[in-house]
Amino acid sequence: MTDLTTLSMLEAKEGLALKKFSSVELTKAHIKKMEATRDLNAFITETADLALSGAENADARLADDVAGIMEGLPIGIKDLFCTRGVKTTAGSKILSNFIPPYESTVTQNLWSAGAVMMGKLNLDEFAMGSANLTSAYGPVKNPWKATDDLNKEYVPGGSSGGSAAAVAAGSVMASTGTDTGGSIRQPAAFCGLVGVKPTYGLCSRYGTVAFASSLDQAGPITKTVRDSALILEAMAGYDSKDSTSLKYEIPSYNTLMTGDVKGLKIGIPKEYQVGGLDSEIEDLWKKSIAWYQENGAEIIDISLPHSKYALPAYYILAPAEASSNLARYDGVRFGHRAEDVTSLDNLYEKTRGEGFGDEVKRRIMTGTYVLSAGYYDAYFVKALKVRRLICQDFEEAYKKVDVILTPTTPTPAFAIGEEPKDPIAMYMNDILTVTANISGLPAMSIPSGFSSKGLPLGMQLIAPKLQETRLLNAGLFLETAANFQGLATNVGRIS
Repeated sequence: MTDLTTLSMLEAKEGLALKKFSSVELTKAHIKKMEATRDLNAFITETADLALSGAENADARLADDVAGIMEGLPIGIKDLFCTRGVKTTAGSKILSNFIPPYESTVTQNLWSAGAVMMGKLNLDEFAMGSANLTSAYGPVKNPWKATDDLNKEYVPGGSSGGSAAAVAAGSVMASTGTDTGGSIRQPAAFCGLVGVKPTYGLCSRYGTVAFASSLDQAGPITKTVRDSALILEAMAGYDSKDSTSLKYEIPSYNTLMTGDVKGLKIGIPKEYQVGGLDSEIEDLWKKSIAWYQENGAEIIDISLPHSKYALPAYYILAPAEASSNLARYDGVRFGHRAEDVTSLDNLYEKTRGEGFGDEVKRRIMTGTYVLSAGYYDAYFVKALKVRRLICQDFEEAYKKVDVILTPTTPTPAFAIGEEPKDPIAMYMNDILTVTANISGLPAMSIPSGFSSKGLPLGMQLIAPKLQETRLLNAGLFLETAANFQGLATNVGRIS
């Protein structure tokens, strides 16, 4: 039998429908791979028994011909989504004992569609990071190896690093992620996968541990564009429990995708030719432009003049919202509580001091500072004004073009231990992705080539609001043109 862990979800759906294998067999194969790749540290909590039980139920529904669109497919869940009865930590010590009594809307939608949960995936603490090095449960390793040194470990990107590593290693067929400033697209690019950040509000935020509420958006990480279309259809939908949820009928994306880009107008923003952009990524960007042009797309140079202010604006807005959202972790209601305290103030101080890691503390302090009485107008209000200008830039651009094409990251994945030590330098990893979050636009990363060391490189597409079908179709073309081959199983770590 074919190695079931190498199949795409659509291939697995076909195999299940034709009874070539059962969901239990499919799930057991992925459990075996999950166990074999534990050195990656992709999972915080494994739920093999729950997965097998779910697979048995899926096989029964398949036999009764009442299958959902994700029936019997084993997936992983970023440990930021609350799962009833299963520990949810947000990668933080402060939630190390939290078992939610309720289910997030995104995961409930997936279970209703028949998906099988393999476990909860590692992440940067509270989704704050670009390398999956800030988790209280240890760093995640990228399954990919550089061809010049098979002993060197690379980061998988962040914050959804566990989600990307698990898919790239073949221990799950797909995973959920969240994207606040690029946290789906960047790890997808580093791990040779497709990552989609939908339009803000397309996927409910209910039951997802909050980082920055006006920027956070759930989305999928998958092996292929069509797999992303499938799981996004299952995840998305209006939710009355989320005040920012959009009332929008979710289409069957895969039935609308052709991969034809003839006549498509593709914008190339001059501001994304940033300093520090790796030359191999710049060459791949030019090659991608040529692929589109050769197949009938129209390439149009555009300007997004306020993009240069996006990163500083983001690192004012996101910490400000984080400082407000994380105030609930006080040792009183749930989560970690410090011992031997002398007063209520001491309980707050000691609990947060023990429970939060350095990066989370840094962002809380930054956010509290910019929201303080003396600096609210000087920083926070100005950042909101910049946000509006960035949105207007995109609105003007989409009068001329249908989608925008840029690199996803300025560099390939970097080695663990060789990451930027300066927090500001680390924040620069988000320079090409934050604008889509600030504007609430759908964006995706598509694996499009390799560096000279054999590490994956990704290209990014950004579309107007609620134009996921257009985005996915343009991504399907790029995936086909790039002919990106293989998962990390092909490069030596995993047999």
